[in-house]
Parts: sequence; structure tokens; C-alpha cells
Amino acid sequence: MGAVLRGTSMVAGILGILLILTGCGDGTAREVPVLSAAESLEREAAALEIAREEPREASADTALFAGGCFWCMEPPFDRLDGVISTTSGFTGGHVDDPSYDEVTRGGTGHTEAVKVVFDPERIGYDELLRVFWRNVDPLDAHGQFCDRGAHYRPGIFYRHPEQEALALASRRELDESGRFSRPIVAEVTEAGPFWPAEEYHQGFYLKNPQHYESYRRGCRRDQRLEELWGDEAGGYPGV
Repeated sequence: MGAVLRGTSMVAGILGILLILTGCGDGTAREVPVLSAAESLEREAAALEIAREEPREASADTALFAGGCFWCMEPPFDRLDGVISTTSGFTGGHVDDPSYDEVTRGGTGHTEAVKVVFDPERIGYDELLRVFWRNVDPLDAHGQFCDRGAHYRPGIFYRHPEQEALALASRRELDESGRFSRPIVAEVTEAGPFWPAEEYHQGFYLKNPQHYESYRRGCRRDQRLEELWGDEAGGYPGV
């Protein structure tokens, strides 16, 4: 039995390394323009004005967040009361219904993202933003953690003016907080089409927990989050 366990452990370790090397890819990074506080405030005010003129019904809403490997962005939101579902996929690109292989080869313009369907009467978009920030490296526009390239760039993709205003304000406030010595470079962009990834990517952390944990540890995701956020890493205190 000991030999079997050691063999299983070795296989898991090898699979973990392969998962790190092959992705949750590489791609060409792109520069993200950094807004000044004044520019951000101007955009926030304009978005709020539109939101006031176009009130929304209180019903299920959708948020789109990119934070590197989408496997790792489902769990933080799945744990929140008021979140109805999460779906791993791609957004921000110019190719319809791309496959995972197409996106990771580069050239489609997409980034890995997670679609979060939530009940705004139970949890606010501002709370989702707080959890988002504390699960990403907002100082790295060229990928996240061990995953490099534009298809791992972090970002918030707003669906309507209210989300735009809240997202811009959260980024500006974080920039002005003095927490970091470098500017926040995660993009805040209007959402385009979202394309779900293949079924085997959905709920990967539940279907393949050992492989998921091996990948996450090897990518040193949690170590970097703790360096950036300390006790706030993950965004759960107070949730």
C-alpha cells in the first residue's frame, strides 16, 4: 500500500507540473492604459448619470472578472452567499466561440474570465469587486502569477453603467489607498461577448481537486496573494 501511495503521489506531482507548464500557454502581453484620478472620476460621473437615467430592475445580474487561470477564479465567488453560478470562459477577444487551445495559442485577443451570476438583493456588485481584487495581482498586466501572456491579463468587464461606475471607483480608491507603491493596472472595460470554455474546465476545482491544488501550489498563487493582501487575501473576512 505504501508503494501505491508513493506512486500515486509521484503521478500527482508530475501532473501538477504539467498543469503549470501547459496552462490553466503563453501569449503576447499588451499595455493597459492607466487612468489618472481625474480621468477616472470623470468616467465614474458619466456612468452614474447614465445609470440614474436608466434604472434597472432588481433581478439576477451578471458580472465578468478576469484573474488569470479561470480554474482559480470560480472558488472565491462560489463561496459567497448570493452568488447563483459561476462559468469559466473567455471574453475581450475578436473571434467567435474560441476553443481553449485557440485562446492559449494567442491571437484571438481573449482573456480567461469567469462569469458570475448573482442576486443583487443578497449580495452587491461592490462586494464582488472587493473579493475580485483580493484574488488577483492588480499590479501585473502581463499575466497572473505563473501564467503569462495577454490571455491571462486581469480585468473587470462591466455590463452596464452602474457596474462601470462602481468598478472604476474601486480601482481608483485602491490606487489612492497607498497600499501599493505601483499603479493598479487591471483593466476596466465594457463587456463584450462571453464564450464558455469546454465542459471539462467547468468546476475544475471540484472535479479534479488534487490536480487543482497541485497547480495552485506550483503557481504560488496563494503566496503572492498573501504578499499583496495579507490577512485580506481571498476576500473572505466579513463576507
